[in-house]
Amino acid sequence: MDENHKITITVCGDGGCGKSSITLRLVRSQWTHEYDPTIEDSYSVTRNVEGQNYLLMLTDTAGQEEYRGLWAASNLKSDAFLLVYDITNANSLDGLEYFTEMIDMETDRRTDSGELPPIKIVAGNKCDLQSNRQVKSQQGLEWARKHRCGFMETSAREMVNIEETFARKFLSLFQSERLQSESLTFTISGHPKVVEERRKKSGFWSKLNCCG
Repeated sequence: MDENHKITITVCGDGGCGKSSITLRLVRSQWTHEYDPTIEDSYSVTRNVEGQNYLLMLTDTAGQEEYRGLWAASNLKSDAFLLVYDITNANSLDGLEYFTEMIDMETDRRTDSGELPPIKIVAGNKCDLQSNRQVKSQQGLEWARKHRCGFMETSAREMVNIEETFARKFLSLFQSERLQSESLTFTISGHPKVVEERRKKSGFWSKLNCCG
């Protein structure tokens, strides 16, 4: 499979918010309720979008603070990031700030060098636990829009929006941005800043912000 049909995705967020559960649901159709802190695990899975096969290369990362330095050093080169929080734990949404700060710095670096910026989607996990909800859907959506991310609520237990998050949203956005970038770069070769401004005006970012 050629490089244009491979997408690297880093799954990040605080410990215990369900990152591994989401990943295992997608890769193995398996759900576990036991919390076993992850340092870093890698998986790959193929999905078809609009008749085209894509290889998703997923990295499930540590949420504990003692591993944050390792996270920044090894995962910022990804094409996309799934930022996961737990709707029953308001602090887990605040905990995404660290990751978005790192990703935004990487986005600026890529923009300055004319590279594609990473795709970011926020997932409010455990949406099946409505009686324990601390973060309203609107709060999650507003946080995602503020940080220029897509948004969904998911449940690894009930398989809610797992395939949709990865297959439909990540890959359609990735495909859309790549096609727009190729077209704009051909038209305005050598001017990455202009390409970025054109991309913003073209509707890609509005599509990303409205995928909740």
